[in-house]
Amino acid sequence: MVVQDPRTLAALGLAVAPRDHPLRYPGAWPTESVLLAGDRLLPLTRRVYEDRVPVLAVGSNACPAQLRHKMAEYEVSGTIPMVLARVRGIGVGVSAHVSPMGYVSASPFHAPGAVGALFLTWLDAAQLAVVDASESVPVPTGAYDRAWLPSSDIRIELDSGELLPGAYIYVNRRGVLHNGSGVPRAHPGERPLLTSLLAGSPRLRKLFGNTPEEFCARARFDAELCVRGTGLLAEEGLTIASGLEGYV
Repeated sequence: MVVQDPRTLAALGLAVAPRDHPLRYPGAWPTESVLLAGDRLLPLTRRVYEDRVPVLAVGSNACPAQLRHKMAEYEVSGTIPMVLARVRGIGVGVSAHVSPMGYVSASPFHAPGAVGALFLTWLDAAQLAVVDASESVPVPTGAYDRAWLPSSDIRIELDSGELLPGAYIYVNRRGVLHNGSGVPRAHPGERPLLTSLLAGSPRLRKLFGNTPEEFCARARFDAELCVRGTGLLAEEGLTIASGLEGYV
């Protein structure tokens, strides 16, 4: 899927940013490697960019609309190569924090032997600074640290067959949520995730309401409430280490 007419992006669902529509998290991803160029998706002429930094996306940073939103906010270039990769050793779990964007986001965990498809974004210095800021600040709601994953531990094979010597990834400093048996739970999408969390915790319902819609509405832009919700996840014993802390 390579789209050059920006009017078609909305029809494909790529124009909706989870920042604006929390229940749509993590947003729509492309189905193949593309060059995000502002409001267009264009063909890629190569897969490796020596003058850029490779960063794996496990959540909304693989959604073109979300990336475009972040770059536009800081008036930074929205031209970003997005390469589909086969990654061994990483699972996509649930962040152990409530985001002031109004959702509970995805976060990676160490999963030896697991293989999955993720997008690798190639960011220039200005773009990397924007994404760093969006993931780690403001304090205390920022939740992520950028970590380097070497190829000796994590295998990253691009859709061209090229292998990378490593890549960065954002690791949640509070860990991830577990499935009740000490294993990180997978992120099933925002609506089913919030439905499950609210059903299992009267204390969460007291803070955020009874439905996913209420949760998003209350959490959105309420940093103090999000901090309380994040603390509650830990207090209720729902969190576990991601196993990636040693890479930070």
